Amino acid sequence: MSNAFLNTPIEYLKNVGPQRADVLKKELHIFTYNNLLQYYPFRYVDKTKFYKVKEINADLPYVQLRGKITATEMVGDKRAKRFVATFADETGRLELVWFQGAKWVAEKIKPHLTNEYVVFGKPNVFNGRFNIAHPEIELVSEENTVFASALQAVYYSTDKLKGKSLDTKGIAKIIKGLVSLIKNNIPESLSKEVMERFQLLPKEEAVKQIHVPKSPELLKKAEFRLKFEELFFIQLKLLKQKGLREKTYRGFQFPKVGDYFNTFYNNHLPFELTNAQKRVIKEVRLDMGSGKQMNRLLQGDVGSGKTLVALMNMLIALDNGFQTCLMAPTEILANQHFETISSLLKPLDIHVGLLTGSTKTKARRELHAKLQSGEMHILIGTHALLEDEVQFKNIGLVVIDEQHRFGVAQRAKMWNKNSQAPHVLIMSATPIPRTLAMTLYGDLDVSVIDEMPPGRKPIQTVHRFDSNRLRVFEFMREQIAIGRQVYVVYPLIKESEKMDYKDLMDGYESIVRAFPQPQYQVSIVHGQMKADAKEYEMQRFVKGETQIMVATTVIEVGVNVPNASVMVIESAERFGLSQLHQLRGRVGRGAEQSYCILMTSHKLSSDGKLRMDTMCRTNDGFEIADVDLKLRGPGDMAGTQQSGVLDLHIADLAKDAQILHAARNMAIELLSEDANLEKPENANIAYHFAMMGKERTNWSRIS
Repeated sequence: MSNAFLNTPIEYLKNVGPQRADVLKKELHIFTYNNLLQYYPFRYVDKTKFYKVKEINADLPYVQLRGKITATEMVGDKRAKRFVATFADETGRLELVWFQGAKWVAEKIKPHLTNEYVVFGKPNVFNGRFNIAHPEIELVSEENTVFASALQAVYYSTDKLKGKSLDTKGIAKIIKGLVSLIKNNIPESLSKEVMERFQLLPKEEAVKQIHVPKSPELLKKAEFRLKFEELFFIQLKLLKQKGLREKTYRGFQFPKVGDYFNTFYNNHLPFELTNAQKRVIKEVRLDMGSGKQMNRLLQGDVGSGKTLVALMNMLIALDNGFQTCLMAPTEILANQHFETISSLLKPLDIHVGLLTGSTKTKARRELHAKLQSGEMHILIGTHALLEDEVQFKNIGLVVIDEQHRFGVAQRAKMWNKNSQAPHVLIMSATPIPRTLAMTLYGDLDVSVIDEMPPGRKPIQTVHRFDSNRLRVFEFMREQIAIGRQVYVVYPLIKESEKMDYKDLMDGYESIVRAFPQPQYQVSIVHGQMKADAKEYEMQRFVKGETQIMVATTVIEVGVNVPNASVMVIESAERFGLSQLHQLRGRVGRGAEQSYCILMTSHKLSSDGKLRMDTMCRTNDGFEIADVDLKLRGPGDMAGTQQSGVLDLHIADLAKDAQILHAARNMAIELLSEDANLEKPENANIAYHFAMMGKERTNWSRIS
């Protein structure tokens, strides 16, 4: 199978050349014919239909017309200059307007009673009459009447590409030219059996139809074929990694459940475990007793009791003579885990240490010595745990909290602290839709805590506009009067830090005016404060010395104040759904009824309205995550620049769940029958899989 055609450098394609090739490489990472063929359209325009002028209405996204130019004029002067052409057919007339490039268009288009034009564009209404701004226009000819009988692909472009005449039309032209060259140059990547089972178009035919579809039916088949293939090879890669890891890398075997676990379980549990917690502890225990290295993702909503589950599995590691560590993404969260775990383990003779960027040199030296001697059982910390000088005597279990905040390479560093693979348990309080979990974490086993501890009341969530602020302040006073505490959170978006800081300070001042001393005390926490000042303000709120905490999203993870029962989120429309859900999870930690108030301006986009409605309707993190995936797409949700998995060309995890399930099941079946892809009938698959690129580092060893 030769790939010479597909590997041809892009500059050799007709109408490309060195300058256009350069901008294609820089803007779209298109280097070869194959890269260009994988640059798929994002939508299609149906140019099979011609409208008459009298049929136009403002709701139509675009129209295609056929008629004559009866008059032209240049209107306005200097910057306000525009070119206007009057277009007419037998049913009526409308204006075509060009604001940019007016002079160039004026030279091209002249009134003519015999010349017919094809015009394509979005109809607008101005002063009660229809016009089309910047339409596509060309003289009717044999070629474009044939061209108009097809679905036309629309491609994303950029300003730099447009500068080289590679707008959507320019890109379509060079891709069309490339498609016309394809003649048995695209090797089949799937086996005959897979093709027949799913009635798939051949690869070459699918590539042609995706760019130059002959009919809507063939386009649909081409999309299915290419989406299936993309998801199938991703799943194949993840499942092969998982199989390789299980076969190659032995894990420490923890055969016994001993005194630490049993004493804690029987005498010191803070509350009765839910059935979901018991089930997950059992799943992890079986993994750690199997002799294979565990790589497990533990998902559960905020407050579902993941930390307790992780702690009980850490006790099993201790019972088997091993050390464990828990890595958190922020100092605040690491401190909180340290306090929670230390207080839970107080009755037991277990050494728990804390290591963060703030740990002083002397304390570090002592900590390093205790780690190496094995005197320290559990180490909790931030990225500081990854430093080379942090050496364990024998680490058997690594727990990682909020895994998407740690890069793959960082996690691999934990691996190097041992001669053998420690077990890895990854906790995530950001529920991930099943389709995303299967693709991002397809090589991990997944456990879900889908049950909240008894006695937790669902948080009541309401949406209020800024004009209702006085009523919201009144509600806050009522809650404070019965002894509750309140969070007021402002957005923190890096690009507009100055504006955010101003919003925060303005908000703080208005709250201090509405809640004056000495009756009320207000804390403030934001990213520009020094760590000790931040900690001081946090502690005042934790101890109940202040009733209101005004903060940026630094409190999104970590602060646990059971007495706080109201969360007011300012400019809620500027937050993503998963962040809103995380923030809401800061309240509702005690037995009292808790409330979340989403404050927005009256100007809300349709997406913004859907986010507010979703938050008010449900507390289910997985349902919220599904809506979030549909709104934002997978790349944004998971910080997937780390994963390298989600570089999807055509599949869409929000819409293609069924195709993903079919592709994964097919990959599982294939590997169960031919684990090394050695059978002759799977030669195409094996070849394509090998071509997908051999990763330089084998990350499969650590999650």
